[in-house]
Amino acid sequence: MRNLIFFMHTSLDGFVAGLNGEMNWIKFDDELFDFVGTMTDKADTALYGRVTYEMMQSYWPTAAEQPNASKHDKEHSAWYSKVSKIVLSKTMNEKGLDNTTIISGQLADNINEIKNQDGKNILIFGSPRASHSLLGQGLIDEFWLFVNPVLLGQGIPLFKNVVETTQLKLIESKTFSCGVIALHYEKNRN
Repeated sequence: MRNLIFFMHTSLDGFVAGLNGEMNWIKFDDELFDFVGTMTDKADTALYGRVTYEMMQSYWPTAAEQPNASKHDKEHSAWYSKVSKIVLSKTMNEKGLDNTTIISGQLADNINEIKNQDGKNILIFGSPRASHSLLGQGLIDEFWLFVNPVLLGQGIPLFKNVVETTQLKLIESKTFSCGVIALHYEKNRN
């Protein structure tokens, strides 16, 4: 069975974006990019909400072709181009989309069917609203939280729609020189 893994940057006070979706407070460096690259190597599917998918589609397909493309841009662009993409959306359709599946209903049934297929991990990057929906139905197996050294005071919350207590087990933590701390949790499977 494939794992559905939640990747999310968060402020110390538990927000994933500002009130208007601002993410300019997120800290990145080469060490963090390289680390995320080790995670994408273990995944063959990316899951997004519509807004994040559209943002990703506007950048990653051609990021490696830009004259100032970084090593990370080239690597992630190549990964993004080859992985299957799943988009949670009630307004999009698959027509004209390459290697992309749209899920607009029956979330638990559709996600569990994909999780039961052969393959590598499924990564959720960002996509707070989609993540809230998945979390509300208990579909997320692992959590990678990248805690940034900033307090936002308000914004889009990290967790929402938690319908029951979910016990987690800390698997590992890693501190990056940019001040971000990565926390890796998995759901207790009792």
